[in-house]
Amino acid sequence: MTRMDDTHSKLIGYLLWIFGFIGAHRFYYGRPISGTIYFFTLGLFFIGWIVDLFLIPSMDRAADSRYRGGDKSYNLCWILLTFLGIFGIHRFYLGKWITGLIWLLTCGLFLLGILYDLWTLNEQIDEANRDPAW
Repeated sequence: MTRMDDTHSKLIGYLLWIFGFIGAHRFYYGRPISGTIYFFTLGLFFIGWIVDLFLIPSMDRAADSRYRGGDKSYNLCWILLTFLGIFGIHRFYLGKWITGLIWLLTCGLFLLGILYDLWTLNEQIDEANRDPAW
């Protein structure tokens, strides 16, 4: 079954691509393994980063068909994680008040929580959109 909710934005993808040599756009499009590889290899020594400039439209389509749209915006949540992640603002947005407070008081659970959220944020948003009581 293919869903074509417009959950992710090419504009956000290209903005994160600017920081793509650390894997930001790959995490955004739900590719945490390659995002981590990019993080540790500077975008596969910048070559993969340049190639991704042309792959973003297909990564965007794949993310749109993989994740469920709903009340919680993937774009807003990723912006909150990217710029305010150590304060847990994205967790407050998702209604996760307890872990939001923990992130706020521990700088994103000593930055390890940020790494966890980079790996799982799309699934967290998808779950929140699937379960309206979330």
